[in-house]
Amino acid sequence: QVRLVESGGGSVQAGGSLRLSCAVSGITFSMNTINWYRQAPGKQRELVAAPLSGGTPYYPNSVKGRFTSSGDPAKNTVYLQMNNLKPEDTAVYYCNYPYGNYWGQGTQVTVSS
Repeated sequence: QVRLVESGGGSVQAGGSLRLSCAVSGITFSMNTINWYRQAPGKQRELVAAPLSGGTPYYPNSVKGRFTSSGDPAKNTVYLQMNNLKPEDTAVYYCNYPYGNYWGQGTQVTVSS
């Protein structure tokens, strides 16, 4: 059974940092196939990190330079390091394994001004 479990969300003030984790089980996968999305209230789900995107990691302009995805193969865990957080980063964050379209349950990130 494929499982993706996010953790690490929370409430921070603007300018702060958080590191989200996505623990993956049930599949053999490459670290750079795990994508990160977020969904704010009333908005569509948005891709925020795609480590493997034609060979070049993709980050939208809204997070470029602030968010970085990495992985620890020994732990089957992918991370999303988020620095200099802004109130507009407030959302539920999800990790996604696109081959089979598997999703985690999401973790809430709230950034206050």
